Order: sequence, then structure tokens, then C-alpha cells
Amino acid sequence: MREARMEKVKNWLSEKNIDAAFIHSTENVFYLTGFYTDPHERLMGLFVFKEGEPFFICPGMETGQAREAGWNGELIGYGDHEDPFQYIKNAADKRIGGKAAKLAAESELLSYSRAEQLIKTVQSEGLHPIEELLNEIRLVKDEKEIEILEKAAELADFGVQAGVNALKEGVTEMDVLAEIEYQLKRKGVSQMSFSTMVLFGKKSGQPHGNPGLDTLKKGDLVLFDLGVVLDGYCSDITRTVAFQSADEKQKEIYQTCLEANLAALEASKPGTRIGDLDLAARKVIEDAGYGENFPHRLGHGLGISVHEYPSMAYTNNGVLKEGMVYTVEPGIYVPEIGGVRIEDDVLVTKDGCRTLTKFPKELQIIE
Repeated sequence: MREARMEKVKNWLSEKNIDAAFIHSTENVFYLTGFYTDPHERLMGLFVFKEGEPFFICPGMETGQAREAGWNGELIGYGDHEDPFQYIKNAADKRIGGKAAKLAAESELLSYSRAEQLIKTVQSEGLHPIEELLNEIRLVKDEKEIEILEKAAELADFGVQAGVNALKEGVTEMDVLAEIEYQLKRKGVSQMSFSTMVLFGKKSGQPHGNPGLDTLKKGDLVLFDLGVVLDGYCSDITRTVAFQSADEKQKEIYQTCLEANLAALEASKPGTRIGDLDLAARKVIEDAGYGENFPHRLGHGLGISVHEYPSMAYTNNGVLKEGMVYTVEPGIYVPEIGGVRIEDDVLVTKDGCRTLTKFPKELQIIE
């Protein structure tokens, strides 16, 4: 599996006549090596060559973990008092003979100073971006990836239920947030895929609001947005409930958002233009008179990163492929009332789609 991924990188280097690629982001290193770590400020990276065997360099304290994760190629560890670029130069020279080399890298993520050091180390005339290739090969998930994403979605469902169970009059947003993460940790979850969001009342009308010490009152909408990291893969779910009661306007907003979610799911099948999913959901919301209250795209790709390729925006002319996983998350935000967002993790199947998140979507009024 990883060998096949590496072969795609090597083939791309041959097609572009580029000597080597330096891949350093946590997500892409994990995708190609199986080793998931955040090296902080220390240098870590995988070098793949058009001709010659790849090598992996990382802090010496992590070489054992890299081997345990399954990396069987050349592994270079270095200490905090050593210069990793000298090791890179020696290993690269063995493969490309010390000649000036064309080098590809994740140019959007590489710092300017490290780019300069790499260019000097391998005598490259510059850096060629490799993001497009890596995004493309990560786009379609294999069976193992789908299995993990399904389990991560189940844990996200559990997290929402834990939040619902914690609702009672006078509780704070942070109280509920803490209970969600506590219950997930008891399930073995060590990392959330982003900062958990619990918003009450009018604050639910902030698409990316910050939980605080606001207390829960009768008639509040409650928005949960959360996800977990499981075996390197992310989930992402949003559900909105009402506490003890919901007025007619809240019910109307909720039903409109639900119909927009369902419209996008109905359009989700292989061959569909990605942007048309956003348009399907947006039309429902606009027809109901809330177009200005849906300020963001429909969703985003989901996998090793919680936000990855593709962007589920109406401007995207790409098409859906079997095995793609992404979010469908229409939202309606009315400042004086609050907001509703309903988000699912979606897998494209042979002739349609399957939602990985299963928490009920009909409006729940929590007593």
C-alpha cells in the first residue's frame, strides 16, 4: 500500500524530470511512511528520488518509533547538537552524485529559511511544488482508510451524545465541552481533530464561535462541532439541538438547514461536479430567504487532515470519485436568534454516497 503511494511519487518525478522530492508535513510523512509525529521545530522529512532509494531523516529520539511504524528504508537520526543538513547532503550526494539537482517540496508549508538551506544543500536552482500530486493521491481512500474513518465517525457520534447528556439548565459551554472530551478520553481518544465547539443561544449564530462560561437557558439552540483523531485519521461532525423548547422561527431555520443537508447528500454520487453539491444546498437556503445567512462553503475534504482537498465550494469544477470522503455542513446563522449547522462525514460509493456520521438529524428538543 505505502509502496504503491511511493511509486506514484517516483513516477511523478520521472514525468516532471525532477531529481528528488522533500516531503516534511506530518500528514504527508504519515501517508507515505506510516509514522505520525509532530517534530515541533526540529527537521523531519522524507526524501524520494527519481532514481535511487528514498531515505527518511528525523530527530534521533524518534527513530525507534519510525521503525515501529513500519519504515524499513534508510533512516537517519540526528541529535539536537548536530546539523541535519549535513546528513542530508551526504545521503543525497550518494544518490545524485553531488551534481546540481531539481528538487520538489511542499512549498506552501516550507519555511523560507529551510527552503534556502535545502536549495543550498542539494545545489538546486529552486523548488518545484508537489502539493497538487500529494492532494490528488490522498483524494481517494482505500479500504483500510475508510475503515478507520468509519470508526472515527462513530466516536464523533458518541461525543455529540455525551454533550447532549450533559445539558441542564445553568451548565456552561465549557462544562459541556469538558464532559465531551472526558468521555471520549475514557474511550481511548487522545487527540481531538480541532478545538471542540459548544455554543449556546445567540452564540450558536457565530460559525466559528469560542466556547466560554455562558450558561444554558430554556429555549437556547445548542451547537456542537467536534471530531477525533483515530490512527492518524480525522472525523468532523456538527449537530444542533434545542434546550427544553424551540419557537417557530428556530424550527423553520432548523428544517431549512436539514433540507439543505439532504439535498447535498442526494447530489453526492460519482461524476457529479463538486460545486453542484454546494449549489444544491445553497438553493434550498436561498429559496427559504436565508441566503445571506449561509456565509461559508458547503464543506471540505476529510482524511489525515480535518480540512484537506477538495474544497466543497460552488466554484470547484472537479468531479466526485468513488472513495472520496468529505463533509457536508450547510449552516444558517441569524445573530439575534442563533444558528443551526448540520454536518456529516460522507463517503462516495459506487452509485451514490454513505454518511459515516449517524447521530440523528431531526430536530431534538432536550428536556
